[in-house]
Amino acid sequence: MEKSLVIGAVIVVALIAVSLLALGCDMQRRILYPRPPVPPGEPRLPAGSDRVWLGEDEPTEAWFLRPPMQERRFPVVIFTHGNGELIDHWLPIYQEATRRGVGVLLVEYPGYGRSGGKPSQKSITRAMLQAYDFVADQPGVDRDAIVAHGRSLGGGAACALALERPLAAMVLESTFTSVRALAGQLGFPRFMVVDPFDNLAAVSELDIPILVIHGERDEIIPVGEGEALAAAAETELVLMSCGHNDCPFSWPIVEAFLAELGLLDR
Repeated sequence: MEKSLVIGAVIVVALIAVSLLALGCDMQRRILYPRPPVPPGEPRLPAGSDRVWLGEDEPTEAWFLRPPMQERRFPVVIFTHGNGELIDHWLPIYQEATRRGVGVLLVEYPGYGRSGGKPSQKSITRAMLQAYDFVADQPGVDRDAIVAHGRSLGGGAACALALERPLAAMVLESTFTSVRALAGQLGFPRFMVVDPFDNLAAVSELDIPILVIHGERDEIIPVGEGEALAAAAETELVLMSCGHNDCPFSWPIVEAFLAELGLLDR
C-alpha cells in the first residue's frame, strides 16, 4: 500500500511537471513570436517578382524579388526579419538591393502573416531549408553566391540555414548569441528554453565569411551579444549608432561586404 502511494505521488508530480513545462512552452513562444497583425488586402509585389508558398500542408509565404537586369547569373540574399515584423515591412527598402543586381528572397515565418503552421525553431528551420532549395533552383541564380541575412530573431533562422546548406556568406544584424543566454540574463531557467537558437555555437562551427552588425545602444539585445558573435566568428563587429528598432537600413554595409567578397558583378 505504502509503495503504491509513493508511486502514485511520483506520477502526480511528474504530470504536474509536464503540465508546467507545456505551459512554459506556450508562454515562451507567445513572447518569442509575438506576430504582428497582417496588413489588409493582397500584397503588391514589383514586376518580375514571385510570390511563393513553401511546403504543402501548412505553407510558408516567401517573396522572390528579381533584379531588373538578368543578363548573367546573379547573387541572392535570403533575408529573415525580427520577431515582431513581417516580410511586408521589408519589401519597400529591400528593393534597393535588386537595383544593384542582387536577387532577394524575403522569407516569412510559419504562423506569421499569411503563412500556415506555428512558429518554432524546428518549423522555422524547415521553412529556411525549403526557401534555400527553392531559390537555388531558380533560373539565373548563382548557386555559389547565396547569402543569408538575419536580423534579430532572423539571425537564428540564418544560422540554422547555414548549418544545413552551403552559403557564400552570412550577415547577422542585431542578433543574440542564443535564446538561452538572453533568458538567463532575465532570470529565466535556461534549461527550460524550448527554442534555443544557439547562434554562438553555429558561428563557431561555420567556415564562411560572416558580417556582424549591431546597434551600439541596443536596449533589447545588448551589444555584448554582437561582440561575442564577432569574436566567435573571428570577424570585425560593425557598430551602428542606434538601438534595436531605430537602426538605418543596413544595405550599404551589406553591399560593401558582398563587393569585398567578390559576389557582386561576377
